[in-house]
Amino acid sequence: MKKLTVMAGAGALAILAVAVALGLPSGHDPVAATQPAPSAAAAVNEPAVARLGNQQVATAELKSLLASLPAESREQLRGNRATLESWIRSRLAEKAVLEQADAQGWRQRPEIEQQTRAATEQIVFRNYLQSVSQVPADYPSAAELQQAYDAGKAEWVTPAMYRVSQIFLAVNDAQSLEAVRKQAQELSRKAQAAPAEFAALATQYSQDRESAQRGGDTGMQPLQQLVPEVRSAVARLKVGGVSEPVQSQAGLHVIKLTELQPSRVATLDELRDRLTQALRAQRQEQIAKAYLEGMLNTATLSIDGAELNKILEDKR
Repeated sequence: MKKLTVMAGAGALAILAVAVALGLPSGHDPVAATQPAPSAAAAVNEPAVARLGNQQVATAELKSLLASLPAESREQLRGNRATLESWIRSRLAEKAVLEQADAQGWRQRPEIEQQTRAATEQIVFRNYLQSVSQVPADYPSAAELQQAYDAGKAEWVTPAMYRVSQIFLAVNDAQSLEAVRKQAQELSRKAQAAPAEFAALATQYSQDRESAQRGGDTGMQPLQQLVPEVRSAVARLKVGGVSEPVQSQAGLHVIKLTELQPSRVATLDELRDRLTQALRAQRQEQIAKAYLEGMLNTATLSIDGAELNKILEDKR
C-alpha cells in the first residue's frame, strides 16, 4: 500500500533541498578540462570509491566535493546515499565520455580551444574580482545589522505552525468508499468523546504506518504544506479538537490538532547568521561594481559607432 501522510510532497521536497544545496555538480570547472587525465597505472594505485573501465571517482575527489558544501548540506548528503551514488554514477559516465572525446582529438579542435580560453578568462575574472572586492571582516556592525533587521521586519514573519495527528483509512475503490466512511465516522466519534485516546486509535487503525507508529503524529508544519482538504479542516480546529472524517483523493482522514504556534516575527538572533551573509554578499557586489566602474574611469573610453554599425548590419 502506498504510504501517505497529510504533508504534501514532503519527501520530494527534502530530496529537492539536498539536490539544490549540492548544485548537482557533474564535473570540474571548465579550465580543468585542459589538464591531462592521470595515467591508467596511476589511477589503479589511487584510492577510489568507484571505477568504470579506466575511469574512477577517486577518494580525494569525493572528499573535495563534500568539503566544498556547507556543513548542513554536507550532513544531508551523508544521510542520502542514493543521491550520492547517483552523483558518482554521473561522474563516471562523464569521465568515460571525455575519454572517448580525447581519443578522437576533441580537445585540439579550434572551437573547443576557443571555448576553453573563454571559460578560463571567466574563471580568472571572477576569482580576481572577488579578491579585490573583499568585505571587511567586521562588517556588518551590530548597528548596521539592527538597521537592516528593522528595515525588513515585514519580511521576517514566520507562518503559523501546526502539529497535526491523523488516522488515515485508504479508499482503494469506489465500492469500498461507504464502508470506509462508516469506519472513519466511528473512529472520529470515539476520538471526539475521548481525545486523549486518539494516539492509541491511530496506532491501531491508521493505515499510514509511518505516522501510526508515532500515534498519528505527522510533525510540526505550516498550513500550506497540508493537502488542501486537510488544510481546511485543520484551520477550523482548536488545539485538542478532533475533526469529522475528511476525504482526500487517497482516502479518509480523522484529524486532531495537537499544537499550534501562532505566526510571529522572527527575532534578530534567529536571523543573525542569514542576515549577516546577505549583507556581506550585497556589500561585496557593491565593492565589485565600484571597482569595475573605476577601471572604466582610469582611461579614455571610446566606442567606434561606425564600426559597431558594420558588425550589427552584417547578416552573415
